[in-house]
Amino acid sequence: MTPTGQTSAEQAAIAYLQKPQAIRDRTQQLFDLALANELEHFTCDLSQLDKVAKYVVETTQQLYPDIDVPFHRRRRHIGAQRLPPPLVPTTEGETQADAKAQLDLAIVSVLLDAGAGSQWHYQDNTTGETLARSEGLAVASLRGFEQGIFSSDPASPHQVDAAGLSQLTKGHLAQVFQVSENNPIVGLSGRLTLLHQLAEAIANQPERFGSDAARPGNLLDYLTRQYGNTLDAGKLLTEVLESLGTIWPGRAVIAGTNLGDVWPHPALPKTGPGTHLVPFHKLSQWLTYSLVEPLAVGGVTVTNLNALTGLAEYRNGGLCVDLGLIVPKHSGVTDKPHLPSSSVIVEWRALTVVMLDKIGERVQQLLNKSPEDLPLIKVLEGGTWAAGRRIAKQIRPSGVPPIAIQSDGTVF
Repeated sequence: MTPTGQTSAEQAAIAYLQKPQAIRDRTQQLFDLALANELEHFTCDLSQLDKVAKYVVETTQQLYPDIDVPFHRRRRHIGAQRLPPPLVPTTEGETQADAKAQLDLAIVSVLLDAGAGSQWHYQDNTTGETLARSEGLAVASLRGFEQGIFSSDPASPHQVDAAGLSQLTKGHLAQVFQVSENNPIVGLSGRLTLLHQLAEAIANQPERFGSDAARPGNLLDYLTRQYGNTLDAGKLLTEVLESLGTIWPGRAVIAGTNLGDVWPHPALPKTGPGTHLVPFHKLSQWLTYSLVEPLAVGGVTVTNLNALTGLAEYRNGGLCVDLGLIVPKHSGVTDKPHLPSSSVIVEWRALTVVMLDKIGERVQQLLNKSPEDLPLIKVLEGGTWAAGRRIAKQIRPSGVPPIAIQSDGTVF
């Protein structure tokens, strides 16, 4: 939905910032400034690249000795052993209904995946496991999905629909995540806001999400009509951003269009609409990665996955800081928490995106794999995300990242 009154320059800027190439272009601008020692908060030490790549390879070999690495996606955090039959991707016998249920779960689970904080945990009463962080959030969202918390139809609990989402309260979400005074979670209100705005977004776009029972999974029908059985990953990201851009609160706006995970940086010149803005689209790219498998179940193959970038989040960024690839220039970077909009966090995230491309290329070389055999989506899973968690735990027993973020539950 395009607001009226936009100039052609504004429309072009919006379209550009919704493409993965814009992420690489703008983060490269900040990386070039870092190399020239012209950023306020960080420099880069590329002499550490080999050390980081070897650490990632070592982590990957520990987790996947045969280097048969799966895609980086939300279902990895849930675990196939916890999924009920309609939600387990298989090679045969699946239906469009199964694909839509898997899409529903992937979308709502990713939107609930922002950092939970170090104090929160989840007790899975089905398996007896105690889980934290991404795994805990993933399983909590699965159990809520199984219970029909996101559905307005008691006869169809395994779905997410606009009516069900709009009826959610903070109490409902607190129950899903087992939140209490002794088990606090970061950004509960922000997560609820995202789900309410998701309800509004899908209800207002019947051409994408259906008119009778608007649900995220109906995106399958729309994408099939638009693209047939093959869809470029960059196009998929743009479709995700165009479909869900209105749900993100308090973000940069051009001519009435909410841009999502896009932030200004003072080192970039204001020479036209949006030229000073740096897009990351972390959750939207994480969602795009996570849609690949359920779309395949529905008969749509996503191609050109290397068009997408690495995810600008604290595990990948923490890996680069902890191993000396991204270097803080002053103690204020690590001594206090920062808002996502701060130039500290924008610089850190931008340099992380550039470093992930470089790490990915070096990992491919060390493992003698082509970009097709080991695309970035697998390097992340094998990979940088796990290596970031591993080095954080080695350096800080609590496993927190080296830089603290004041999260509202909608970015990280």
